[in-house]
Amino acid sequence: MFALEVGKYAKFIRTMYRFFLGTTVASILFIVAVNYNFLWLFGGMPSLYELENPKSQLASLMISEDGQEIGKYFRENRNPLEFEQLPENIVNTLVSTEDARFTSHSGIDIRSMFRVVFSLGTAGGGSTISQQLAKNLFHTRSMEFGEDDPVYLGLLMKIDGLRTVIAKVKEWILAIRLERRYTKQEIMAMYLNEVSFGNNAYGIQVACRTYFQKDLQEVTLPEAATLIGLLQNPSLYDPRIRPERTLERRNVVLGQLAKYEFITEEDLPKLQDAPLNLNYRVENQNTGAAPYFREVIRQQVLKAIKELNQERPEDQQLNLYTSGLRIYTSIDSRMQKYAEESVREHMRAEQKLFYDHWRGRNPWVNEEMKEIKGFLRDAMKRTQRYRDLMTAYNNDEFKVWEELRRPLKMTVFTYDGDKDTTLSPMDSLNYYKRILNCGMMAMDPMNGHVKAWIGGINYKYFKFDHISQSKRQPGSTFKPFVYGAAIENEIVTPCDELMDEPVTFGEEDGLSGGTWTPQNSDGKYSYQNMKMRRAMGLSINSISAKLMKQLGPEKIAEFAHKCGINSPLNEVPSLCLGASEVSLLEQVSGYATLANGGEKIEPILVLKITDKVGNVLREYSPPVKAVIKPETAYLMTYMLQGAVHEPGGTAEGLKRTSIVAGNEIGAKTGTTSNYSDGWFMGVTQKLVAGVWVGGDDRSIHFRSLALGQGAKMAMPAYAKFMEKVYADQTLAIEGYRKMPFIKPENFVFDFSCNGRVAGDSTAAEAPVTQ
Repeated sequence: MFALEVGKYAKFIRTMYRFFLGTTVASILFIVAVNYNFLWLFGGMPSLYELENPKSQLASLMISEDGQEIGKYFRENRNPLEFEQLPENIVNTLVSTEDARFTSHSGIDIRSMFRVVFSLGTAGGGSTISQQLAKNLFHTRSMEFGEDDPVYLGLLMKIDGLRTVIAKVKEWILAIRLERRYTKQEIMAMYLNEVSFGNNAYGIQVACRTYFQKDLQEVTLPEAATLIGLLQNPSLYDPRIRPERTLERRNVVLGQLAKYEFITEEDLPKLQDAPLNLNYRVENQNTGAAPYFREVIRQQVLKAIKELNQERPEDQQLNLYTSGLRIYTSIDSRMQKYAEESVREHMRAEQKLFYDHWRGRNPWVNEEMKEIKGFLRDAMKRTQRYRDLMTAYNNDEFKVWEELRRPLKMTVFTYDGDKDTTLSPMDSLNYYKRILNCGMMAMDPMNGHVKAWIGGINYKYFKFDHISQSKRQPGSTFKPFVYGAAIENEIVTPCDELMDEPVTFGEEDGLSGGTWTPQNSDGKYSYQNMKMRRAMGLSINSISAKLMKQLGPEKIAEFAHKCGINSPLNEVPSLCLGASEVSLLEQVSGYATLANGGEKIEPILVLKITDKVGNVLREYSPPVKAVIKPETAYLMTYMLQGAVHEPGGTAEGLKRTSIVAGNEIGAKTGTTSNYSDGWFMGVTQKLVAGVWVGGDDRSIHFRSLALGQGAKMAMPAYAKFMEKVYADQTLAIEGYRKMPFIKPENFVFDFSCNGRVAGDSTAAEAPVTQ
């Protein structure tokens, strides 16, 4: 009986031995078959080159001139870090949660695999960090694995169940290969840079900014546990919509830290009681600093990439959204911040004033200040929404207008943040047409570097850029080109006088069918002689008209084009009052030529582009060309100061700020017909800035000069900006401080206009205040 039992036991042992032997041999053969893609059934494996140069979608970064990251371009928002940049609490949390024996295995953790088998999967997963990296890096679990290279997809991988098994085997093989190619530290950094944390946050650095608005070095231990906890299932533990589950998962991760003695059992309850402290904000094209500037840069870099790719092999093509480029720009993060703050502060107040001004009335009016009938209906007909609905409803206008009056849930812009509401498309159009917009740009005239760029009040809702895309009549801000042309052509000097009296243009000036007599802004003439500096400072239209009479529009247009105005200019008498449309970019560029001693320098936005490891792909330096006499340019900076220092000057209000005292600052305001456009241009030796304010539709504006002039609509934003710039000592050290304009060498001029010369100790090196 005993012998029989022993025989049965021995037979069972032999059977089990054969089973395990057969299973082991079959598994080895299966692994070998997968590795070598036997009969093309399993699909190929990444090559050695691909292992050493793994493809990862890296965001391209836009970097300010002062070294700050101010924007990204991405499909997958990823900002990679080196291992040395990973805080200890992140490393410890990852290891204790995902792979406790990470430092001791070679890619596959045999103990974890057996634990999974014998617990039927209830004791957690068996994948190591190296296997998870392989899965994420080469997309082994999805058909994406073969998208770029069909060789990766074998016949058996098209069968759902088998694809998972084959993918797992490939991950084992790839994990071992990765362990051979990289150090443990490199593998950990690659993993934390590669994995998704949900909400389009790829990599630990981006995840930390997305969920906590922090740099990774500032993350606390509970926050680190929250981030690492997301890796198990970013959707299931999304802290925005499932905070209770996120908290539960985070506390499990903290428990793992205690289990492996990275924290004490005494500290664990206190850490688990900590709140999530979520500060969620997704990075996209609508958020962050300088969104209008980022779009302009995007267009410029895409053009550069197209040119660069023509000279590169197919497998080394650059992509703005995936190649991890570094785009070094001229923008200064501090000035950009100050400009954004200043525009927002001013425009919030300006919008309130506009609402109060038009309370109970519609602001769309004609030249007689009478409401334009059918304005909103006509405006809607010009929209893409209207055209799409007309197509959808086969030009049935009744159904289209019925749809356009149907209330919808939507989010609208307000100065207090986005507001959820219910409006029909017509109501929405009515709401947005009443909102004033703004453009502001600042540039260093010495090197052409654009330091601040505000294309509008909110990029999310107002994509149109009022710096480069918009062209409006500049009004009196064009007059410095009139006076500059007169000085350049030796028609007048700043000391010469002309009488403020009516000037009439007729057929002899190129007009047909009548005459034109420009009026001053108040409709009156003083019939007094005025020096040129005072006439420009007070923006006397009749004096500009007299200069137009003497010069002719051709010479004025020529001078403006030399300085930086690229738009076509109508060579007619009204050019002297700024009747031809130009962009704010052109205006700033033209004024910069005056501040830069007559040398025209193109505005520069991108300084250089490098690849992800720092190799320079392209560098930019703006061309510089002497276009007008340096003496003319210097005299024009003196003339521009008249708006600030002459009694009654249009920018005299700047004296109430801190930016004038001890400084040489030139200025010019501009106001167009019916107050549709308010302009302000400010000039210092190191910074030229321009501001435009108005309605996107020219028929929407204030009804009075007191409210609609450039000194009220635009100048306060400039003053706020410059006060912030001058208060920043770091910018002062870099030269952005109060200082005089640079005088041409050996230049002599009697600025006092009474016989004293600029070299005399009694002469006015700075502007004379009258």
